[in-house]
Amino acid sequence: MSRAFVKEQDGNFPDDDIAELPQTDEPNYVTPGGLAQLRAKHHALQEKHGALAASAEDDPVQKPALRQLERDLHFLTARLDRAVLVDPAVQPADEVRFGAEVTVEDEKGKPFRFFIVGQDEADIAQGKVSWASPLARAMMGAKVGDVVDWQRPAGASRLEVTAIRYPS
Repeated sequence: MSRAFVKEQDGNFPDDDIAELPQTDEPNYVTPGGLAQLRAKHHALQEKHGALAASAEDDPVQKPALRQLERDLHFLTARLDRAVLVDPAVQPADEVRFGAEVTVEDEKGKPFRFFIVGQDEADIAQGKVSWASPLARAMMGAKVGDVVDWQRPAGASRLEVTAIRYPS
C-alpha cells in the first residue's frame, strides 16, 4: 500500500483513536450490590481521571493512559445510565428470578450454589452468574424440585433445584 493513504502519527505516540468498549443491547439489570459496585468503580475512575488529567498536561507520555481512562469512564457512565435496579426482595420467593441464590444438585447428587446477578457483577469465582448466561436463563422460572436441562458446551446437564433464597 502506498504511504499516501496511511495516517501519520502525531509525535511519537500511538494513534489517538482508542476504540470504545461495546455496550450490549440487553437491559443492564443490577442488584443493589451491583449498583453500588458500579458507582464505586465510577467514582474511583473519576478520581483517577482528575489526577491523571493534571499530570498529562505536563507529561505527554501520560496522554494515551488518559485517553484509555476516559474511554473506560465513558463506558461505566453509560452502564450506570442504563442501569435498571431490581430489588430481590420483590421477586417471587418460590421461583428462580434475577437476584436469587440458587442451590442445585447435578446428576451425581453434587450440590452447587450460585447467585443470578447483573452482567457487571458476574464473577464465577464468587458463584455469581450473569442473568444472561445459559445457566441463569435455563433456571429462570424454576421452583424447588424442578429438574432443569442446562445446555453447556461440554454437553447437557440435568440440575435439580433444591433451594431458592433471595438475600436481603
